[in-house]
Amino acid sequence: MLVFNCNLKFIPNFIVNYIFTIYLKIMKKLTLLLLAVVEIVLISCMSSVKPVKGQLTNTTWELEYITGPRIAFSGLYPDKKPTITFNAVTKKIEGNDSCNGYSADYSVSANLVVVGEPGISTMMYCGEGEKVFLNTIKKINKFNVGANGKLTLSINNIAMMRFKKAGK
Repeated sequence: MLVFNCNLKFIPNFIVNYIFTIYLKIMKKLTLLLLAVVEIVLISCMSSVKPVKGQLTNTTWELEYITGPRIAFSGLYPDKKPTITFNAVTKKIEGNDSCNGYSADYSVSANLVVVGEPGISTMMYCGEGEKVFLNTIKKINKFNVGANGKLTLSINNIAMMRFKKAGK
């Protein structure tokens, strides 16, 4: 037991010791409470983190939004929307830019993604949409799969493209 020695003549030592003991008990309880709250927060945050590969791979994503062009989305992609698939085995993204196929190397670390120069299999001229899509995809450096299940590709913290799972 700690004894606090007080030289104040008007307050008896046993009262000061009693107050100090109560103070220590309260601080112990507050410390334990704080540790419990921190532990709960950490556990809940860790349980919401999904593996990166599981978020991106084994899914074909269909573009539903792209920023930048002054042409409406439906005008850029009147017949078919671009798609993207992250192939974990070959480390390539593959897909269709609305009428031609493309592929590019990619690498992922946490929520960062680096996409190489897309190579396209030019079959026909697709219009402005193909150029906008391919120019944007090679500048992407971040990704996020939201709680809504949609993939957002960003340049730094600016959302540039949003995809939904194909067929939904």
